[in-house]
Amino acid sequence: MTLLRTPAERFEGVPDYEYEPEYVEVAVDPADGGDEPNPRVAYVDVPPAGDGGETFLCLHGEPTWGFLYRKMIPGLAERGRVVVPDLVGFGRSDKFDRREAYDYEVHYEALAGLIETLDLTDVTLVCQDWGGILGLPYATRNEERFARLVPMNTGVPSGRQEMPDAWEEFRAFVERVEELPVGMLIQNATATDLPEEVLAAYEAPFHTEAAKAGAREFADMVPRKGGGDGAEYTREAARKLEEWEKPAFVLFADSDPITRGNRDPLRELIPTARAQPDVWAEGAMHFLQEDAGEWIAGEIVDFVDRT
Repeated sequence: MTLLRTPAERFEGVPDYEYEPEYVEVAVDPADGGDEPNPRVAYVDVPPAGDGGETFLCLHGEPTWGFLYRKMIPGLAERGRVVVPDLVGFGRSDKFDRREAYDYEVHYEALAGLIETLDLTDVTLVCQDWGGILGLPYATRNEERFARLVPMNTGVPSGRQEMPDAWEEFRAFVERVEELPVGMLIQNATATDLPEEVLAAYEAPFHTEAAKAGAREFADMVPRKGGGDGAEYTREAARKLEEWEKPAFVLFADSDPITRGNRDPLRELIPTARAQPDVWAEGAMHFLQEDAGEWIAGEIVDFVDRT
């Protein structure tokens, strides 16, 4: 049992993501008590293309990495700095080689370590999937660091909710297969027909099947009725979001069978979200950054400008 690091050459053919990675070592405690060294979290830090002084923190989910935001980075960079990390177990970040090492706190501590090491402030949080399940609790616990929230295809689950059939099928598939086909999972949750080189880029971080331990565990970790982890964090976040006073813009895809039902409750939960336009990313699915990335970046820039 060890900490894995994906060889750099696996990323040489990645298209449209020519940002040099930087790294932060973060202190986490593996859930199964392993004694590995602290993992490195990889991130790209893109400076503003113009005079904008904003900071955008873009958090991905399962089973992707920062590459998912490549279509959005140029548009966001017109208004400010763009920081895009890879969660532990994903992308160019280090990976535990066993599912038992991962729990909610490992991911939360790694995210906190990155944000606090970089001392990010006045942040507009852009988060999707697990990026929101982790990012929204951190933001509500550290409100002084955040200026705005943009939750996309995500939520703050109660830990008591039934999950959609599409999610149950996804989880069952992940548990059943011997080799996890990451590219296929992403294509199946994307309306766009992705080129082979893009699918290969999503497969690139996982140089061995053991490197997919984090991707396999995330599928079962969602707080829900009868399972998951981290519900104490997400419930607390939901309570705090009811009193959130800073701008928030809930921006979901209209064709995601897993998270579509979270959109209206989340928009109603956050008082300031109700003041923003009632829009959907039309025709987009779970990975809306692939289906409508440039349009979403424009919507977020407009949101920043009006707030």
